[in-house]
Formats: sequence, C-alpha cells, structure tokens
Amino acid sequence: MAQTISEFGGRQPLVLTVPGLGGSGPAHWQSLWEQSRSDTARVEMGLWDSPRRNPWVTKLDQVIRTAEKPVVLAAHSLGCLAVAWWAELAGQPWGWPVAGALLVAPPDIGHPDAPGELAGFAPAPRTSLPFPSILVASEDDPFASIQRSFDMARDWGSHFVNIGHCGHINAASGIGLWHDGQRLLDHLVGAAEGSLAQGEGLNEILAAAERKEAGLRAI
Repeated sequence: MAQTISEFGGRQPLVLTVPGLGGSGPAHWQSLWEQSRSDTARVEMGLWDSPRRNPWVTKLDQVIRTAEKPVVLAAHSLGCLAVAWWAELAGQPWGWPVAGALLVAPPDIGHPDAPGELAGFAPAPRTSLPFPSILVASEDDPFASIQRSFDMARDWGSHFVNIGHCGHINAASGIGLWHDGQRLLDHLVGAAEGSLAQGEGLNEILAAAERKEAGLRAI
C-alpha cells in the first residue's frame, strides 16, 4: 500500500512521485517505489485523463508547501512539465522546499503530433530549475526525440542521462522497480541530506558516486 504524507516524520527528505497523463498503474516504477520505499508518497494530481496545467501546479504546490521537510520529486512524462511549471511560477529560493528532482521521459509538448491532452502545458518553460535535477531520456521514446530531451535538460539546467532504448520508461518498458533509476534518485536524496547543503555541486556528487560504483564493481 502506498505511503501517505502524514506518516513521515523528522527531516529526512520526502520523495514525491508526480505521474503523467493517465496516472501510473500498478506495474509502473513510480507505483512500485511508493510501495517499496518508506520515504515515498504520490501527489494525487487529479484530472489524470484530462490534465490542466493550473490545477496540477496548484495541487503540487499545496503538497510541497505542507511537507515541512526537504522534498525530492520523482516525475514521469507530463509530470515533468508540471514540475517545470511549478518551478516557473513558485519562485522558490535555491534548494528549498524542493531540494532536487528526477525528471523521467518528459514529452515534447510542442511537437505537432503531441497528444491533444498536453496542449495546455505548452510551451515548455525554459528557465533553469531552482534545485538540482537529473533528466533521464530514452533514445526510442515515442513522445520525445533524444535531441529534444537533451534540449530540455539544457534549458532546465539538469544533468542529462541517456539510458539507451527503453521506450517511454514506463511499465511497458519492462523495467520493474527500475533499480538504476532508484540509484539516481538516491544520489539526489543524499545530496539533499548532506553534500549539496555543504555547497558541493551535483556533477561532483554524481561523479563521486560513479567512481564509488566503479570501485565496487572492480572488487
């Protein structure tokens, strides 16, 4: 059963999943993370099948503002655009209350063939996000080319990760709990808890983590 926000205490960062169009079903990595991680809860945006930008941004803002602890967002697809619009409109200072975001497979909402349900979120914000972020993209995502994904990462100031051919990085991709994604998320959570608060940049944190993982593989 998914965790609820009231169950969290202390100052450990709270991970909030932000699904996209249609929500995330039981086999989606967001749903599996909510069930398996004690630090993770879903933002119930509502209007899953007919999303509207302002209600989604308002709901996201309400949940973030009532968390009373650092928040790390784990967004998928249109949820990434909701996060970008929240950042554009909320005017938060660097790193608080949102301390980081994992942005997975954001769609190209400006593409002529984009689903009509996404139109209300266009154009995509181009302002650098006021928190560290990692944008994960797939080379065969039907909703965004790898170049467009890179362009969004550049606009938002996000660390860009290309995971190869993985479709829309959803339940249909067959990634289950998506352990590689959880490692990226944990880098953001760890940064929110420690290194980032001491002024270390996200690229340095990720580089250190990659060196550590490479050392473990060599043992």
